[in-house]
Amino acid sequence: MKTTSHTLSPPSLEELAQVLSPALKANFKTSSVTVERCPDLRKPPFYLATEGLSGQESVADIGGQPNLFPQPRLECKYSLLEIAKEMEMSGSKGQLLGAGAGPFHVIGMNSELSPNLSWEKSFDNVNNLTYYTKIEEDHGKPIARCEKSPCADCALMMNLYGSTGNSGPVLKITARTRTGSQKSFTECIRRALFDKYGDAHPISIGGVFVMKTGKAQFHVMPDFPPAEQLPWTQGSQVNDWLTWHEFIAPIVCLTVFHSADPGKKVAITIMIWMWVRAWRR
Repeated sequence: MKTTSHTLSPPSLEELAQVLSPALKANFKTSSVTVERCPDLRKPPFYLATEGLSGQESVADIGGQPNLFPQPRLECKYSLLEIAKEMEMSGSKGQLLGAGAGPFHVIGMNSELSPNLSWEKSFDNVNNLTYYTKIEEDHGKPIARCEKSPCADCALMMNLYGSTGNSGPVLKITARTRTGSQKSFTECIRRALFDKYGDAHPISIGGVFVMKTGKAQFHVMPDFPPAEQLPWTQGSQVNDWLTWHEFIAPIVCLTVFHSADPGKKVAITIMIWMWVRAWRR
């Protein structure tokens, strides 16, 4: 795997809280941004593979839209643990979370993947709580179904946040009742960071949030189109291929996003969801 590395210089969490607060207040009736000690994320309502998000933090952007358009590049298959090694993460302890495309070569179809795994003592000792979401037909209607991943693989594209998984200080962000024009919670945050720091100082954010009440729409990639429908010739065809679904809270969301992309090569924001009840199996 060909890789490049870039050193980031993130502001303090306290500075980020000050930057985000006005943007959230402008878009939500009630909001707050504080720096707090991370709760144990292994417990409800988060169900992560580690207690925290701190220690040797790093992010990775793998593949991307060129692996999907003009047609899926089926040779682009990846191991999450091999990616962790490329991220120079320690084999003694670590965690990955994020969002991307599922291992079609293992589960037999294309899907969306929510990586959520950790390891201790070696990369062979893995606690894999990863889920994937696939589209099935029910009386001719596309239905999204969430299932536990049988492996630690992914494909095509992936955004990852990695750390040692220790407890430590984090941003606690709450928001309720959207009043502004920005419909996406994560995009509201990303835009605020971009407005402050611009292209010259990209900020990468990784973590988990819970939608406790209400409804939200998410896209889910279906299986790949038949060969006779490929290659796509326009980006709008990819958008038409995606399926959109409305889901009711509670929803646990894993997210990794970047405030800016000076090189114009990474996915600015990518987020994926899963039902809380699916995590309880």
